[in-house]
Amino acid sequence: MCAHVLVAEDDEKQAELIRRTLLAEGHTATVVHDGAAALDAARRLGPDLVVLDLMLPVIDGFGVCRALRADARDPEIPVVVLTARSAEDDVLLGLELGADDYMTKPYSPRELMARIRTVLRRSGQGAGARDDDPAVRAAGISVDPVRHEVRCDGVPVECTPAEFQILLAMAGEPDRVFTRRQLLQCTRGLDRASTERAVDVHIMNLRRKIEADPRRPGRLLTVFGVGYKLSGARP
Repeated sequence: MCAHVLVAEDDEKQAELIRRTLLAEGHTATVVHDGAAALDAARRLGPDLVVLDLMLPVIDGFGVCRALRADARDPEIPVVVLTARSAEDDVLLGLELGADDYMTKPYSPRELMARIRTVLRRSGQGAGARDDDPAVRAAGISVDPVRHEVRCDGVPVECTPAEFQILLAMAGEPDRVFTRRQLLQCTRGLDRASTERAVDVHIMNLRRKIEADPRRPGRLLTVFGVGYKLSGARP
């Protein structure tokens, strides 16, 4: 069951751990660090599930959950709450606001993934609820996080682990502009010595593999002064 999960967690180390665990499970993930950004991302991207920390800056998790449930566009988006607040009143309030599950810190990443699978299955969200194909697709590119395979117009493409993670993130959110720093985060743990400039090299190599003319890319596009995006349309 492949899903796009929005992670709203102000602790960057915790957020990165959750992101990596989600990717290892075959999901895609978007990470934000405050409540306002969480609401914006939820409305803009339409994720299959939200992992929500209650102690968020700007708008706390209670406010985010309340706003999500009041949103007419997708009032039933599944929410799994994470918090250090274990008081019974907080648990009950979170559930009353519509949270689908509730975990207190510290927690096991394996248990969190099990909870996420259960909530997705119960809610019927995620690619696995619609079919047995976990691949994400954009611009004629198919990235399968379970089989670790990439295809371009149906033809297999050999990618390095870093290239694969970059392409997986971008295919999961076509037309989203990623900064070099954000793409670098996708490769963390694969090459700790990487710098933001290494992202340019990965992009250059990916263009050689997926573009008809790497000098005039039609899929993997540069947004000058910002970063890169994978077009949602086939060239």
